[in-house]
Amino acid sequence: MLNIPSSAKRPLLRALVTAVPANVLEQRDVAVAAEALFSGRMGNFKRLKPVFDNAGIARRYAACPADWYTRPNDWQTRNDAYVRVSCQLFAEAAGKALAEAGLTAAEIDTIVTVSSTGIATPTIEARQVHGLGFRDTVRRVPVFGLGCAGGATGVSLAARLAAAEPGSNVLVVVIELCTLAFQYQETSKSNVVASALFGDGAAAAIVSTAHGDALAEFEHTGEHTWPETLDIMGWRVDGNGLGVIFDRSIPAFVKQQMHAATLGFLENHDLSLGDIDGLAFHPGGAKVLDALEEVFALDQGVLNTERGVLHDYGNMSAPTVMFVLLRALQVRQGGRHLVSALGPGFTASYATLIN
Repeated sequence: MLNIPSSAKRPLLRALVTAVPANVLEQRDVAVAAEALFSGRMGNFKRLKPVFDNAGIARRYAACPADWYTRPNDWQTRNDAYVRVSCQLFAEAAGKALAEAGLTAAEIDTIVTVSSTGIATPTIEARQVHGLGFRDTVRRVPVFGLGCAGGATGVSLAARLAAAEPGSNVLVVVIELCTLAFQYQETSKSNVVASALFGDGAAAAIVSTAHGDALAEFEHTGEHTWPETLDIMGWRVDGNGLGVIFDRSIPAFVKQQMHAATLGFLENHDLSLGDIDGLAFHPGGAKVLDALEEVFALDQGVLNTERGVLHDYGNMSAPTVMFVLLRALQVRQGGRHLVSALGPGFTASYATLIN
């Protein structure tokens, strides 16, 4: 938990950028392809088909061309694609973040890399350190397993690391290639829903306690993990690779549990919802956004930024909330923002920022 007195130097969000792969998946085209793939093998596909229209998504970006997903790729093929494209996105996102902050790679003291959609040892940042000009002594903090909460938790971790070493610069890069979990041969409801919802993308931020211009200051961070919720979201591992697990009860869970957990985080820091000027929620899906609007009694339009990101990119898992935060900071100049995302655990990750 980060709780820096107002008299101390708060960690600064010096840069926040996004990146996506080159391959575009239009939702209408994905719906047609899914029907061709599944209608003859799934008796209930007709009942599931409306998910493509109801997801609130126009397009997504993918690690591989569309026809790659119509083949039964094995685990090695999937993971090779993960490593290749993740390295490309790391280089792009890191370069954009450094340029925005006016820093060189050699000025970065710590790199936090967050990703849960593939396996890489050496990790992604290790494969890029020397080619991009980072120091031999840069510290590496790879983080795996946070899922959709990874963006909020990643920037929070970067803030704590920067606060622990005054004057330091921390680069956090969040990369998820969710589409690689699509399994051509699997005829489960989860696989179909995932094909309608998930996209690929990356985001990067530079958090610093060194002097410089900033988009915002970090104020507080925290998490809440509920007991007996391990089966709500995560990965299933089989001979074909990683397969998505997400429970249909997530919107109901949000309605039942999210309000109290959020109030608890705020109250721990002597804050209330009335002290929040802007929101940046992870848009896990249209029904999750509906649930958030209901439980927090939000007026129509308050979550338009979240819906806009979902419409333009789909659910990219961890980096998605960073896409939302970037848009929110660009729209609202001044005030306190509450950032929150839900991920496997089942865990809510929180941060407040002031800009």
